[in-house]
Amino acid sequence: MLDFLRKILPNDHPLRLLYHKLKAVAAANIYRFPANGMTVIGVTGTNGKTTTCNIIHKVLTEAGKKAGLVTTVNFKIGEKEEVNLTGRSNISPFLLQRKLRAMAEAGCEYVVLEVTSHGLVQSRLWGVNVDTAVFTNLTQDHLDYHGTMEKYKEAKGLLFEGLNASRRKPGVQKISIVNKDDATAEYFEGFSVDQGFGYGVQRGAYAARNLKVRPDGTSFLLRIPNGEIEVDFHVPGRMNVYNALAAATVGVAHRINLQTIKAALEKMQPVAGRLELISEGQPYTIVVDYAHSEDSLMQVLTMMKELTAGRLIVVFGATGDRDKDKRPKMGAVLHKLADLIIVTNDDLYTEDPREIAAMLREGIPREEGDGVWQVLDRREATRLALEMAKEGDTVVVAGKGAEEVQVVGKKKVPYDDRKVVRELLSRVRDVALPGA
Repeated sequence: MLDFLRKILPNDHPLRLLYHKLKAVAAANIYRFPANGMTVIGVTGTNGKTTTCNIIHKVLTEAGKKAGLVTTVNFKIGEKEEVNLTGRSNISPFLLQRKLRAMAEAGCEYVVLEVTSHGLVQSRLWGVNVDTAVFTNLTQDHLDYHGTMEKYKEAKGLLFEGLNASRRKPGVQKISIVNKDDATAEYFEGFSVDQGFGYGVQRGAYAARNLKVRPDGTSFLLRIPNGEIEVDFHVPGRMNVYNALAAATVGVAHRINLQTIKAALEKMQPVAGRLELISEGQPYTIVVDYAHSEDSLMQVLTMMKELTAGRLIVVFGATGDRDKDKRPKMGAVLHKLADLIIVTNDDLYTEDPREIAAMLREGIPREEGDGVWQVLDRREATRLALEMAKEGDTVVVAGKGAEEVQVVGKKKVPYDDRKVVRELLSRVRDVALPGA
């Protein structure tokens, strides 16, 4: 019945939105509004949400605060961690409220939530009164659901709009923290709050200066209005400097001192499936990353291109039943930055993998075998990449990150890029391929 209704009613139909809201209302009441006893920090944006949430959690725990965490990848209560086996950031309101209740009963003072545009539109956070809203960035994604970039932006804005509209907790201010370097910053800064903070590399009072990028991280000067401190951050990528800045700004906003923030940032390690290095003694670099949008793919491949002495080899496939317009654009990013491209599948859902690949290849003006190969079995595509790789090369397996299943139709098939890479490395053969 639900599948039938999904087919005949558009995503934004009032009946569908009412259905989602009623579920959220029921969940909040069943679990007795656990978020009311904690300070809630919500992080939204297109890219960087999961990493930013994990760094914020690290800052809080380093400051001696007991905190909970809910992201696409993981759940945490204090230092106790659990893998998010749903593979979703847009989790059921019943699961969300159950986790929040467990955090409240464990004595958590804070909870850090990854907040999606889908979850906001569908009222999945109903009954979760957010106190601090963090915006990372806005690039094209999820237009299959929202229709336009304007509606997508407005969906993200619901998190900030709800700050002053939600119930106030004694002694807890409503705070917004915005990436000033993003083109849409002014929109997110326009909502009424008690305190607003802006961060960035180019702009913002909370800034990173003198960046020195290395393969294993970045050192920078963390500067705030009344102080500055050198940070050696062991999570690679310029984009992760932004995530660190967002978390540092949250720390300052919640009166955590710079020395504690520095200690937290310097102890932070990459989040699973986000620029995760796979090292099994091979003479080349392998990275597994979640990048699945034009902007995130551009950032990851640009960084790895700069750090690679040899060739950049990329395994990538677009997701089925999602935002088809971005596929040729992602193909163009691959064409621009990758020396060798292996087009494969991702989560197919109900789409034909050949049609998905064809749209991706619209942005790749190369003939089969001329720096591009189409291998629609993801395991075999990864095997081909490893067989091609030579000393000094970098292989990037992108799109799924730490996900442990692949969705085909309505089935979830066990599949983990990291495990597959390690299995293949144990028996990869040295094969010379024409044109490789």
